[in-house]
Amino acid sequence: MPSLFETTSIKSLELRNRFVRSATWEGMADERGAPTDELNQLMAELARGEVGLIITGHAFVSPEGQASPRQMGAHREDLLPQLRRMPQGVHSVGGRIALQLAHAGAYALVPEGAVGPSVIANQDGKKCRAMTGDDIQRITAAFGRGAALAQQAGFDAVQIHAAHGYLLSQFLSPYYNRREDGYGGSIENRARLALEVLAAVRQAVGNGYPVMVKLNADDFIDGGLTVTDMLRVAELLQEAGIDAMEISGGTIWGPSRYHSVRSGAAALSGGPYYREAARLAKACLQVPVMLVGGIRSLEVAEELLARNEADYIALCRPLIREPDLIQRWAAGRREPSGCQSENACFGPILAGKGMCCPLK
Repeated sequence: MPSLFETTSIKSLELRNRFVRSATWEGMADERGAPTDELNQLMAELARGEVGLIITGHAFVSPEGQASPRQMGAHREDLLPQLRRMPQGVHSVGGRIALQLAHAGAYALVPEGAVGPSVIANQDGKKCRAMTGDDIQRITAAFGRGAALAQQAGFDAVQIHAAHGYLLSQFLSPYYNRREDGYGGSIENRARLALEVLAAVRQAVGNGYPVMVKLNADDFIDGGLTVTDMLRVAELLQEAGIDAMEISGGTIWGPSRYHSVRSGAAALSGGPYYREAARLAKACLQVPVMLVGGIRSLEVAEELLARNEADYIALCRPLIREPDLIQRWAAGRREPSGCQSENACFGPILAGKGMCCPLK
């Protein structure tokens, strides 16, 4: 029977266990998008805590794709010296780290110049511009350049962010995507941009470099992406050469932003949020499946692995509260995470102080 603490590999990348730090906006980059010493120290702390694979917060691949203040960027070559420091610090303590590549689409930090699959109103009611063919080519190329930058900087892998209502997720979702060309309509058409981004990334980094993706199981909005859609997209990405998939869900804005299961008592009692979707994905895929959301105990993680419902266990908020959680579990101290899913960790980020748990 597989073990959570055994050594595994995703393509050429050897990992010391099956635990993943899921990408989380840290709010700790500088005004150019470069990681600060504070952010690098956070990544190294997670590595010292024996997280098998660390995935950075989303890094924007072009200026109009920035989603949040103090967000990390992978959009300009002069960031390379500062980007290198992050994997160097993680590697120095035996860790492995992937850079997540993203574009905010309609939910850009600066709405002027924002683009999306269709004309979409953002959280403030301001509308983006529907992307032209030239926009699609430009942003696809930007993902490729971001991946090349990550590889040059020494990151061990990249993850393409196609979840949570950002650009690639917007194209996948019929709620956002009202196009009538080859990028809209059928799920195959709506997946076209994600597949073209994967091709651009693969061309940039080569066949031996691990390339992963994060997908929504469900948008949880009327007319949004469904589990059936997700499974078809997953199959298409597998055929196109993706190396691993992380299953998440919901959108950052809109009706599902505060989906009840993600916070408070319901989050603690309901178990993994996207467990059934991960089980279905595992049944039809050969590439490894990561599951994030609502996992707070070692017992649940062991059960997911034993039942073949996930290959890797991804954690977000528990590692904000307790960066050495995996080390503690590995040492036999099996108490669940103390995270109460109150989302208090967003307070310091929004205040410009960076990610931390103010309740511990």
